[in-house]
Amino acid sequence: MNIGNLRRRVRHEDVGGYKYERMDNEEFGDLNEPLLTRSDSGTRDEYDDWEEKKYEAQLVWSQIFLRLLAQWSQFFAALFNSAYLRGSSIFWITSRESESEEQRDALQLTPLQEERLRILQRRVEIPFDGASSIHQEALRELWKVSFPGCELVDLISEQWKDMGWQGKDPSTDFRGGGFISLENLLFFAKEYPRSYRKLLHKEDGCRATWEYPFAIAGINLSFMLIQILDLRSETPKTRNARKFVKLLEEDNFAFDRLYCVAFEMMDAQWLAMKASYMEFNAVLKATQAQLEKEINLDDVSRVQDLPGYTLLHCDLHNHL
Repeated sequence: MNIGNLRRRVRHEDVGGYKYERMDNEEFGDLNEPLLTRSDSGTRDEYDDWEEKKYEAQLVWSQIFLRLLAQWSQFFAALFNSAYLRGSSIFWITSRESESEEQRDALQLTPLQEERLRILQRRVEIPFDGASSIHQEALRELWKVSFPGCELVDLISEQWKDMGWQGKDPSTDFRGGGFISLENLLFFAKEYPRSYRKLLHKEDGCRATWEYPFAIAGINLSFMLIQILDLRSETPKTRNARKFVKLLEEDNFAFDRLYCVAFEMMDAQWLAMKASYMEFNAVLKATQAQLEKEINLDDVSRVQDLPGYTLLHCDLHNHL
């Protein structure tokens, strides 16, 4: 008995195990032909013809695939180019709009504004120099107005800790604020002495067991104001900076006066939050937010117009 195709008897272990059982029945003879070939009824010509047709079919499908690939490539290229052109147009328009807006919003400084701003910026850039006789004298003056009747033994003394410096030498604490932070403290002490003494000695409210150090708090406030008013930029760019330049035109001491308001605000925040020493940064952030809000009020044209200015204990000349 002859058979035309190789046959297998599938067993359960074939699945996944690749086992099969050969059919070695004598009437079938040895079945060792390759799979999917014909053993006796097919001719070599038929086999060659079948291989040729298979090759032609593969060639046809390859050509179809290549054409489709080319068409899809053209489609996505056109889509990308269209999107890119639209995006470029949008970017160009947005850039022009931003440029126009920037030019439109650019603040043109008056000669007086520019002069006062440049003077203030030069003050900001002066570091504290412990070897400078001018800076040493300013420290002595600060002690004198802070503790009248109490003589300062030396510029390096444990007495400075009573004012809220970190150690015996206050010159080591000026790194962040520079000489202007000492000028701010002096201005506060001389211009608003009642408020200055009240905050220095923590006279108002229910105070914390661990209070903020007065002098160090002052340096932090100077540094904060320099940052939010963008005083290290060549020209005013931020909203706060532009509004401040207008305040500066009205008052040459707007920065120092704003510092005094900020100090009172900070102490009020400290009491309201019932804060302690470790919460000083949170109090400082709350103070900054409140100060920025008040600076940008529409009806504020000078520092005295700030709602927070009412916190200061002022003599008559301070209101003028």
